[in-house]
Amino acid sequence: MKSLLLPLTLLLSLSSIAQDKFFTRTGHIWFFSSTPVEDIEAHSRQVSSILDVTTGEIVYSLQMRSFEFEKALMEEHFNENYVESEKFPKATFKGEIKNFDEINLSENGTYQVVVAGDLTIHGVTNPVETEGTLKVNGEKIHGKSTFTLLVADYDIEIPKVVQDNIAKEIEINVDINYEPYNQ
Repeated sequence: MKSLLLPLTLLLSLSSIAQDKFFTRTGHIWFFSSTPVEDIEAHSRQVSSILDVTTGEIVYSLQMRSFEFEKALMEEHFNENYVESEKFPKATFKGEIKNFDEINLSENGTYQVVVAGDLTIHGVTNPVETEGTLKVNGEKIHGKSTFTLLVADYDIEIPKVVQDNIAKEIEINVDINYEPYNQ
């Protein structure tokens, strides 16, 4: 009996460690720019993210070239002229859920959260803080948030010839479905 208890205890403790992190590689982030001249929207459904459910730490990473635009020319200009995807291939966020102690992940429900951390785009890192929601449903966690950023804060230069087409402030939307991370 003792010989059976040790492997069972080890297996249970390893499974609880695996449940400490939730993960996705198919998160959805999109942005929207609206001006009187033109609306621009692009989506990436290739966002990787890890949520540590013991600390509330959260990390996102995405390849800038994964954004898809309605028009191929917009996508080309975005990657070559604005975010310089060859030189700065990734955008990352590393932060935490500030009110994590108010969330009970063992109970299904929707929880209001405040997320704060550092967002790096175009080689420039700035602090970001926004509100969002975490929806717990069994073994799955769904995170959503919307925030705005200033293009100039990330040293993204918009040529004068198209400056009326691109908003100075961009709306960013985050929609992530996490599942337990099984190593």
